[in-house]
Amino acid sequence: MIVKESEDGNVIEVCGLTKRYGRHVAVDRLSFSVGKGQIYGFLGPNGAGKSTTMNIMTGFLGATEGDVLIDGVSISENPDGVKRRIGYLPEQPPLYTDMTVSEYLSFAAELKKLPKPERRTLIEEAMEMTGIESVKNRLIRNLSKGYKQRVGLAQALLGYPEILILDEPMVGLDPKQIIEMRALIRGLAEKHTIILSSHILSEVQELCDTILIINYGRMVATGTPAELEQELAGMPELVLTVRGDGKKAEKALVGIPGVVKVTPAPCREAGAAAFHMKSAPDTDIREGVFRCCVEKNLPILQMERAGMTLEDVFLRLTAAVEPDETVPADSGSGDESIWEVRTKGPEMPDTKEETE
Repeated sequence: MIVKESEDGNVIEVCGLTKRYGRHVAVDRLSFSVGKGQIYGFLGPNGAGKSTTMNIMTGFLGATEGDVLIDGVSISENPDGVKRRIGYLPEQPPLYTDMTVSEYLSFAAELKKLPKPERRTLIEEAMEMTGIESVKNRLIRNLSKGYKQRVGLAQALLGYPEILILDEPMVGLDPKQIIEMRALIRGLAEKHTIILSSHILSEVQELCDTILIINYGRMVATGTPAELEQELAGMPELVLTVRGDGKKAEKALVGIPGVVKVTPAPCREAGAAAFHMKSAPDTDIREGVFRCCVEKNLPILQMERAGMTLEDVFLRLTAAVEPDETVPADSGSGDESIWEVRTKGPEMPDTKEETE
């Protein structure tokens, strides 16, 4: 699949991306595009190639074939120019835990070669956006997991990159921290294009405009959450509970235009009857059901659509048989993170979790 040119409003275009490690293909001819201002969800099981793809998109891992274009600019031809437009939050931000938050962000600003006169202002603005001003003088080792994620996100925001690539930003967070991070990401989407990788399907469904599901390095589906659910659900199904005689209700419901099948369902409520109703594809039968029930004096107690959840879609699409001689695509073989490539010096300190 070839991606269209950026005249369609796509700020990111991934074209035929392939990454091989010997005989193993970690990413296999992957193509997709992301529109400006979108939150784009990246889904796949462990080893699917998500992190490898993200590392290629950030410019810190070379592709075997294919290219990534940012507003039409090739990352292979102009890597430095493209990298300045991307902020990256790895799954486990490699933080220097012996530094304070301010010291670390100053170090990150220096690595990013931000203009010296603007660094202090940019650091303060990044801390304000991520809500870490109150801990700026504390050692990173003494911060909670949630604050460490925020510090990692702050470094990604330094310099106001147009694109943010967030790899598992919710991992390890408690429910309160997840809610806070979700609100933060949603706010950032007002000024940034975001690619978000997550194993928390509910978060992807809540946050993302479009979802891409990959398995063994290949794209298996893409679309909005609703489109993915509808595409795999087959004939749409309605669950209906009415007050009245079941046989009378079933006879009336079968005659509604667009209804393909009516099946009685268990109903615990006395004097009521429940049904599963299947309709023809691309047919909304709810209005017809409402009118029929009014005419036949069958008060509606409950009416809702039944379909596949995003979790059902994910499990079905990623249930493919594993290819021969497969090595986990995200195993890190040959991968280097953004910080490992940039520093190339002292070994990263241990980032073992410590609570406040």
